[in-house]
Amino acid sequence: MQPIIDCHCHIYPDKIVEKAVESIGKFYNLKMHTDGKLSTLLSESDSAGITHSLIFSVATKPQQTKAINEFIANEVSLMPQRFTGLGTLHPDSTDIKGDIEHLIELGLKGVKLHPDIQGVAIDDRRCMKIYEQLEGKLPLLLHTGDKRYQYSNPENLIPVLKTFENLTVIGAHFGGYSVWESASEKLFGYDNLYVDCSSSLAFMSPEMAKELIDGFRAEHVLFATDYPMWTIQEEIERFEKINLTKDERRMIYYQNACKVFGLDEKKILEINKTQSNKN
Repeated sequence: MQPIIDCHCHIYPDKIVEKAVESIGKFYNLKMHTDGKLSTLLSESDSAGITHSLIFSVATKPQQTKAINEFIANEVSLMPQRFTGLGTLHPDSTDIKGDIEHLIELGLKGVKLHPDIQGVAIDDRRCMKIYEQLEGKLPLLLHTGDKRYQYSNPENLIPVLKTFENLTVIGAHFGGYSVWESASEKLFGYDNLYVDCSSSLAFMSPEMAKELIDGFRAEHVLFATDYPMWTIQEEIERFEKINLTKDERRMIYYQNACKVFGLDEKKILEINKTQSNKN
């Protein structure tokens, strides 16, 4: 069994997890399929054959940034073989440079921003200042797309990709949650853009997913579940229905993630082998 890296997992401290998951469900008007607990992420990952997960959370206020990043870093330190952490930033912070330095010191391997929840457009000048400081240092995972808003839609990503050619950007949800056609029209062909398949496969046919993977190129696609939005096993089953070659599946399941986030592919293979032997 080959490794699988889940590149999109939200986690929260136990004291707020119930409220946080309820809030996400209300924001998207969707039923949440899991409880959002870290213990559930681990058990679902074990059952589904997930080798490694990228975990993060999003700061809705600038003053939350430090605590969230320290929480994520602590969870990674307890199980580094299972987790890689991404940090969060907030565009309204008065010390973006210090926030970035802090998350790097914590060992976090990238940054996650959510323009719709944070209420700031992808190409807003405040965000552009963040990208300038991240370029060449850390990859950036962006929530992209929502037909209800303009903050994160594909056209707003184009100036970022053109201005910061040395910034690795991951557009979540195939570059355009609920506006996938727009993403396919505007975002194919950028060498500094990767996409993940989270919160997308439940809304499209395997044939449409294949068209998006071909358009973005398989070497630029990451497997991701958007835990706790969906059950991990269901997302794997949806992905397995897509007509891909073994090489394409291998790239999307783990090789691209190793490249983007600087993970040791040999170590991922070793961890996967150990987990397979236990099962």
